[in-house]
Amino acid sequence: MHNNSYLEIDRKAHKVNIDFLRKHFHKDVLFSSVVKGNAYGHSIERFVEIAMGEKVRHFSVFDSNEARRVKNVGGDNVTVMIMGWLSNESDMNWIIENEVEFFVFEKNRLTSALASAKKLRKKAIVHIEVETGMNRTGFNASDMKWVQDFLKKNAEFIEFKGLCTHFAGAESIANYYRIKKQIIRYDEIYNQFCDKDLKPKLRHAACSAAAMMYPETQMDMVRIGIMQYGFWPSPEVLVNFYNSKRKNDNPLKRVISWKSQVMSVKKVKRGEFVGYGTSFMADENMKIACVPVGYAHGYGRSLSNIGRVLINGERCVVIGSINMNMMVIDVTLLEHIKRGDEVVLIGDQGDKQLSVSSFSDYSNLLNYELLTRLSADIPRIIKS
Repeated sequence: MHNNSYLEIDRKAHKVNIDFLRKHFHKDVLFSSVVKGNAYGHSIERFVEIAMGEKVRHFSVFDSNEARRVKNVGGDNVTVMIMGWLSNESDMNWIIENEVEFFVFEKNRLTSALASAKKLRKKAIVHIEVETGMNRTGFNASDMKWVQDFLKKNAEFIEFKGLCTHFAGAESIANYYRIKKQIIRYDEIYNQFCDKDLKPKLRHAACSAAAMMYPETQMDMVRIGIMQYGFWPSPEVLVNFYNSKRKNDNPLKRVISWKSQVMSVKKVKRGEFVGYGTSFMADENMKIACVPVGYAHGYGRSLSNIGRVLINGERCVVIGSINMNMMVIDVTLLEHIKRGDEVVLIGDQGDKQLSVSSFSDYSNLLNYELLTRLSADIPRIIKS
C-alpha cells in the first residue's frame, strides 16, 4: 500500500445518494449496486461494506475476481451478478457452487454452464443478454429459438433468472431514437420468451442514465453505477433532472475524497525551468511545493501545467510535467506553507472544492476513467 496519499469514502454521502435514487425508482424495483472497476475506484471491499449498511444486497461486477471480492465481504448475505468475463471451467464451477449469477450472451457459455451444473448437481443461475441495438454482447435474433429450446430442455440444471440488455448511450439525447428502438426491441424479445412459456424472474436493462432519462426502463431491476458514488452520468442527465424539478440543487454527494501532503518546499529563480523538459519556465521568482502523487497513482500526465489542488484553503496550479510519483505546485502566494501541509486533489478544504468533474474539464477524460484509474494501492478509509 502507498502511504503518499489516501482516499476517504464518505458513508453519509453514500446514504444521501442511495436515499435519492430509491425515491426515483418505481415501487419494488430491485437495486443492483454496480461495483466493477474496483467500485469505480472506491475499493470493492470498502464500498460493499458501506452499501450493505444501507441494506443493499445485490451487486453487479464484471468478472469472477470481482465477484470473489464481493463475496469475501458479503458472504451469503449478498447476491452477486457477473456481467462480463468468465475465464475457464474452474471459474464456472466456483460460480455455480457459490450461486453467483451471470450473463450469458454466447452459445458456448450456455453449454459450458450446463456441463458444470450437471457435474456439480446444482443449477446455474443465468441472465440471458439479448442484442437490441448496441452491437456489443448479446444473443442475436437468429439465436433466439436455439436459446429458448435450450432453456426449456435443460430447466433442471439452468435457472432462467433474468432477461437483460444494455442501452447504447442513454446519457446523451443524441441517442434518443436509438434508445427508443432498443426499448421496443427488448419488449418484443421479452414477449417472444413469454410466448414460449419462458418468463424470466427479472427484466433489467437500465443503468444510472437510463433509469433517470427513461423511467420505463427500470422494469424489475436497475443496475446503478456512477450515481451511487455521487456523480451524474453526463451534464445532460443533470440538466434534464433540473428541468423536471425546476430547481438547480444537486441532490448527489461525492463519496470520494483524495488527499496527500506537501513533501518539500523550495524557491525557484525567474528564468529557471521546473521539472522535466522545458514545459514550464518561471517568469518571476517563485516558491514551489512537491507533492508525492503522480501518474502511477492515477493523476494523469494530461493535467501537467493545468491541474489544480487545494493547499491552505487556496487553489494552486500544477506546474511542469507530472512525474510517475510526483507533481510540482506553484505556491508562491502561500505565505505560511510548510512540509506536511494537507493537499486536497479531490474534495473540500475550507470553503473551496475540487470535484472529479474538474479533472474532466482539464484532461478531457470521463469521470468514469479518472475514478477507475486511481491506484488500488492507495489506502481507502471509510469516513463515518
